[in-house]
Amino acid sequence: MAGLILYEHPLSPYAQKVKIALREKGVAFETRLPEGIGTGATGGGFARASLRGEVPALVHGETEIFDSTIILEYIEETWPQTPMLPETPAERARVRMIEDVMDTQFEAITWGLGELNFFRRAEGTLKEAMEAAARRQAEAFFGQLETWLGGREWLNGARFGWGDLSVVPFLNGAAGFGIRPAEGSALAAWMARANARPSVDSARREAEASIAAMAQVDQAVKAGLFKRQYRDHRLEWMLKSGGADIVLAGIQAGNIRFTGP
Repeated sequence: MAGLILYEHPLSPYAQKVKIALREKGVAFETRLPEGIGTGATGGGFARASLRGEVPALVHGETEIFDSTIILEYIEETWPQTPMLPETPAERARVRMIEDVMDTQFEAITWGLGELNFFRRAEGTLKEAMEAAARRQAEAFFGQLETWLGGREWLNGARFGWGDLSVVPFLNGAAGFGIRPAEGSALAAWMARANARPSVDSARREAEASIAAMAQVDQAVKAGLFKRQYRDHRLEWMLKSGGADIVLAGIQAGNIRFTGP
């Protein structure tokens, strides 16, 4: 069988989703950091596999796939052992909706916090106000996740799966900025259970180990060497959370980019 290559960055929650699924299924894979990641001008095998120029991208022999959800679907169909999806159509739809909310709404919060803290897009009162907005937004999602969890052990249902691996990387990302589910809550207990799994623990440790490399990344942004992707939900988050001037400044400086030619 052809080898499996995953182009990723350890801090990407989208890439973490894929790594967790592969490890849960016991599928061997090789990780690669794309050349020129973050510049908006990547090349090589990654550029061929990902038209968006974003991680993750999966290469399996002649098959090249981008987008974490499509990759997860491919993994589920190619290696059906240890299924990640629940058994019934209704439950599968439920966890896919959870994934969509995390991918298209919650991710923007942790991404925005990264823009403020790693890439230093704002300082002083503006930064404080945007961080406060991010906390309010995340805590509202924690309430929704509590509702989805209900009395279940896992968001996926009776066993760990798609619904859980689609959430825990994002919550770990928020925790890195000091935003966590309330102590003693059902969601906090779920998060502890999820992080105890070897697949999740590995992804979390890899992400934490990569943070040291972000120490001077704000200087690369100022120099125009990094062009951060401000697509769809991320742009919306910036605008609704008080960062309109950040977007305009980034366009003027040429250190943000949008999808496509």
